[in-house]
Amino acid sequence: MKKITLKDKTFRISIPYEKISQAIDQVADKINADFRGCEDIPILLCVLNGSIMFMGELMKRLDFNCQIVSTKLTSYEGTSTTGRVKQAMGLTADITGRRVIIVEDIVDTGNTIVELQGILKDAGATETKICTLLYKPEAYTKDVALDYVAMEIPNEFIVGFGLDYDELGRNFKDIYVLDI
Repeated sequence: MKKITLKDKTFRISIPYEKISQAIDQVADKINADFRGCEDIPILLCVLNGSIMFMGELMKRLDFNCQIVSTKLTSYEGTSTTGRVKQAMGLTADITGRRVIIVEDIVDTGNTIVELQGILKDAGATETKICTLLYKPEAYTKDVALDYVAMEIPNEFIVGFGLDYDELGRNFKDIYVLDI
């Protein structure tokens, strides 16, 4: 079994890239079905830094015109959430009067999603949809519905495919779980 070491932690492979790619295909099909033929140009909101790889893969599979906007929020230190969401970088474009598809790498507690929805409402978005590569139902504590979920996973700490441990491990194409 393939393992990687990042700083003081060892991780073992959990989700191979092939399975990730299939899940992205399926979620893209759902988004395309909902947005195909739309006359407006929806915004794909990339939540930096973790969503970069997912966003890149997802965009290639969408068959409608869309615009990319980014923002950066932080809530993790090491392997655990602080419970506080900070906006590290504001929106990179005006979203007033626009529909926004939030593209997240992972939804666990839901704190970031709630914070983002508030930011987007204040910025004038007319509608928000939430798309996440990974969802941890055991950790989710909010009432906000997730519109597009590629994969549900256990409440374990993971890295790879954009997710990090202290800013390391994002570059791996597979997803790894903490090897305890």
